[in-house]
Amino acid sequence: MRNPKRRGIVIGTTCGVALVVVLGLVTQGSRAVATDAGRDGTIEVALCDGETTVQVAQAGKPTAAEGRQIADELMAKWRASNPGTDWVAEERAKHKIVEPADNRDLVGRSQGQTYGRISEQDVVGWERATLAMATRGSQVFHSADELGSTIAVSCDMCHPDAANTHPETYPKFQVQLGRTVLLRDMINWCIEHPVRGAKLAEDDPKMRALEAYILAQRKGTPLEYGKH
Repeated sequence: MRNPKRRGIVIGTTCGVALVVVLGLVTQGSRAVATDAGRDGTIEVALCDGETTVQVAQAGKPTAAEGRQIADELMAKWRASNPGTDWVAEERAKHKIVEPADNRDLVGRSQGQTYGRISEQDVVGWERATLAMATRGSQVFHSADELGSTIAVSCDMCHPDAANTHPETYPKFQVQLGRTVLLRDMINWCIEHPVRGAKLAEDDPKMRALEAYILAQRKGTPLEYGKH
């Protein structure tokens, strides 16, 4: 049986999943599977997982807002079927994480000959990546298992929402260590002593995430290194 002629367009990608609109067909990778969509004036919109679909009324050219609504509905269905995939939103629902700086005022400005002009997509990408790093730090900060604690202690038990960590005061002389240290040195001291875990390497992703989270929680606080 011959497949009917199809018309489709990629309307966006999110979470690594392409959204494809197809009239009368659902595309799965390089294959196209005939459906009943289109016979009643609707379009079937499918994610590239080949399983998640929504029916959309075909009434002229859709607006950008309608396209966003379709994408949101698809992704809501996909997340419901794949719990744990939106880990940033889930962590933020459990713990307060301060928003990164708003850089929208940079859109349209030049980054020099190497990078060209800053786009809205650039700014959104920067924000998401930065927030994801701080959010990963929150996961580690609040988890005795992630910290490798042998006594089930996590950082938040002494420092809820990273309170009383004062990252803006480093570097400074730390009495516990007997020398001038950076924030990461104090993090490792806490991991080894109150938490009773093994210290992290400076370039360990968990260490980088912890630093990001602790610094993020003090957004807007003036730097005052050396302060006790």
